[in-house]
Amino acid sequence: MVAGLFDSVVFLFTFLPVVLFLYYLMPGQLKNALLLLASLVFYAWGEPVAVFLMVGMALFTYACGLRLAGVLKNRRRARAVMRFGVGINLGVLVFFLYGRTVLAGLQAVLPVDIPFQGFAMPIGMSFYTLQMLSYILDVYRGNAKVQKNPADLVLYVSMFLKMPGGPVVRYAEMEKQLGARQMTPGKVGEGAMYFIRGLAKKVLFADNIGILHAEVMAMGAGEMSVLSAWLGCLAFALQIYYNLSGYTDMALGLGKMTGFELPGNFEYPYGAGSTTEFWYKWHMSLGAWFREYVYHPLGGGDVEESKQVRNILLIWLLVGLFHGLSGNYIIWGLYCGLLMVAEKLFLWRMLDEMPGFLGHIYSIVMVMIGWVFFFNPRVSEGFTYLGTMFAVGASGLADDRGMYLLVTNAALLAVMLIGLLPFVHKGYVSVMDRGARGMAMINCVIYGVMFVLCVAYIVC
Repeated sequence: MVAGLFDSVVFLFTFLPVVLFLYYLMPGQLKNALLLLASLVFYAWGEPVAVFLMVGMALFTYACGLRLAGVLKNRRRARAVMRFGVGINLGVLVFFLYGRTVLAGLQAVLPVDIPFQGFAMPIGMSFYTLQMLSYILDVYRGNAKVQKNPADLVLYVSMFLKMPGGPVVRYAEMEKQLGARQMTPGKVGEGAMYFIRGLAKKVLFADNIGILHAEVMAMGAGEMSVLSAWLGCLAFALQIYYNLSGYTDMALGLGKMTGFELPGNFEYPYGAGSTTEFWYKWHMSLGAWFREYVYHPLGGGDVEESKQVRNILLIWLLVGLFHGLSGNYIIWGLYCGLLMVAEKLFLWRMLDEMPGFLGHIYSIVMVMIGWVFFFNPRVSEGFTYLGTMFAVGASGLADDRGMYLLVTNAALLAVMLIGLLPFVHKGYVSVMDRGARGMAMINCVIYGVMFVLCVAYIVC
């Protein structure tokens, strides 16, 4: 299935080359049409029915935008249209996010069979729904003009460049680029490097460290040592970062290759000195969406302290629910929100006074504790796993199994941990940007080898 997989042979050697070849041949006015067609094919490859839902929601959003443009001078009517459009889009998202869980719960207590329990949430639905809400709200606020061309709005919603994992691009950021954008050979080359770097993060790092996490999770509760529990949690922390940031880099690269400038999503979050700083640097486009359309309308940080606390906790509750109705996501969201509240009210003084490296350690440990609830599907399992990390119910501090996992994954862990440091990539770029032709050739060879390694892992 192509949809959701930038790291598939079909995408890398058939879909993408054909799309880019035709895209560069197309005159300017037809490039959007080709991208739209490619995006619909990409999305429908494995979910042909779901593409009709996405297009239908996009056309409904387009109609809401037209209606908004006609009543903007009448704020009461405009507010009603905005609420209607937002409500319908949110209702569809909520149905697919939580419907199966609710129906399964009803089936457990009712004596009759309940249909539609097997439906699945379409790939990328959470992200493209947020973008449709962004369009309606930006037009309502006057931050963007209404889109008169329905095909361009459907392209904004469905663009395959950002479909698997974001970034979440607000409409105001894309409005001008949908009409006109620049492409240069240098930009295309830069995009290719972004894409290969993201592919390497996903294939070489995230997929491999995910094996370590899976091995730890396969252990029974009483079989896991403290060392194994921390290794499993560390593996997940690295896996989710390299997976999401890898998809983001691939999206940014594809954007540059087609003339688009998409917003970055990760800014070395594991180098943060507090959890507040961590979450500002983690999936930044999603955080920016919630701040722009939820936090600031509630008053943000310009209201009294008690309301600021309420706003922070509400945002994090919504972020937890955004990932699913399961209790572990709610606990994770509230845990993150409470940490941010504590840092805002009093912990910031302590963090500001302690040495920088202690702040980094504090941030990483607190975030990893949160990840425990994120990757354990049941809250009780999360608390059990957390207890094991702190020697409650563990089989010991370290055992043969834990030492084996540490030794066999030591090289991979070391490389991935070094890759979290901002000076590594920045230093590489500064060396390669000195202008020497030899440096450019070395850079091409390095990225070429990375691509070949990725393909070898994908094929094998």
